[in-house]
Amino acid sequence: MRKRNSVLHGNQRLLVSIGAILLLVVLAWATMQVIEPALQTRLVITTGADKGIYRGFADRYAPILKRDGVTLDIRSSSGSLENYQRLTNPDSEYDVGFIQSGTISPGATDHLQTIAAVSYEPIWVFYRGDAVVDRLSQLRGKRVSIGVPGSGLLNVSLALLDYSGITKDNAILLEMDATSAYRAMENGQLDAAFFIGRPDAPIQRTLLNSDLKLMSFAQADALVQKFPSLSKVTFPRASTSIVDDRPKADVTLLAATALLVAKDTVHPAIVYLLLEAAREVHSREDYFAPIGTFPNLNTQEFPISNESTRYFQSGRPFLHRYLPFWLVSFIERRLLILLPFAAALAALAQALPRLVEARVKRPLVATYRELKSLEDELWSDARPTPEKIAHWRDAIENIDARTSRMRVPQRYLQDVYALKQAIDVVRNRILQAAAAMPR
Repeated sequence: MRKRNSVLHGNQRLLVSIGAILLLVVLAWATMQVIEPALQTRLVITTGADKGIYRGFADRYAPILKRDGVTLDIRSSSGSLENYQRLTNPDSEYDVGFIQSGTISPGATDHLQTIAAVSYEPIWVFYRGDAVVDRLSQLRGKRVSIGVPGSGLLNVSLALLDYSGITKDNAILLEMDATSAYRAMENGQLDAAFFIGRPDAPIQRTLLNSDLKLMSFAQADALVQKFPSLSKVTFPRASTSIVDDRPKADVTLLAATALLVAKDTVHPAIVYLLLEAAREVHSREDYFAPIGTFPNLNTQEFPISNESTRYFQSGRPFLHRYLPFWLVSFIERRLLILLPFAAALAALAQALPRLVEARVKRPLVATYRELKSLEDELWSDARPTPEKIAHWRDAIENIDARTSRMRVPQRYLQDVYALKQAIDVVRNRILQAAAAMPR
């Protein structure tokens, strides 16, 4: 019997050990998840030329993101196409970047998402000569700068010129950066050039204050109809200089839209921070749109981020509104992952005591069953023989002896003594049966 009890306690210890091992495994996994960097504190953005419009946006985003402990690592590029190539490379370090609308054809496997459309990018065509140029078809036979390889301007320029009947066969199309194109026009080496950027950009201010002429797109409505990614905008009279009345009339321009695009693996908390930065930078003023026009989701280039949709519908989620970024990121990136495991751990914590209790009480339950079987036998035999009475006495004493040798935790002693009381009840019944026998 002692051997049986030792086996019982051994099984109990084994069960507890297994539970402890499982608990340690879960805790170890959770610890590793927490030790692993839970916060993305560095964001790599691909922009454009060092003094271009995209770089200016990124420079303004950086201090805003820094307030929440995120460092914006700004990397220059040749423009929109290179930004797209960097972001679509799954092994690249780039997280987010600017892409000009209408410059690429997104693929289904790009794994990119639009965070927001953030600004118009006006397209300027400056030219030399006495004749007024208001149609791109008038550039036939001219020397024209169309942008640099990798830039969105190059793609848009070629598309607009081609639609207007201007190709490399009937014009000299040169790939030049903005500064080189301006100098070439000043030196008489170019007849016209495409530029892109805000009016307050250094190169645009230089161009607008020069003696070069600015083309007004007379066919803007037809071109926008053909190229839906472009918009028709107006550069008002005297916008460059009220004193000099420059320009002397409203100028109709075409404008692409700057899109803030990210890999779909960027954490939602980062997306909300970028949206806040975009709103702070772009909603205040714009040369070609009323205050509050940007940022917006008026684009179909890439799938819209789920966070952006929620943001423009109802603002930042509750946690992002009232908790610091690092805490929100921890909750969303770690705590929510641990919830299923915490639930499993809670279930295990509830099940283990029950399993242990069942193991401890198993000999008590077996003894109760044996006792009940003996009692049933007593009640079914109305005239027991002396031999039967002796058998019952031996059985009850054997049960009592085994009960007395049981080793259970102190909390279960009351169950043992409740069993001994039940044994006394059956013992008294045996004594009554013996006393009722004829002498």
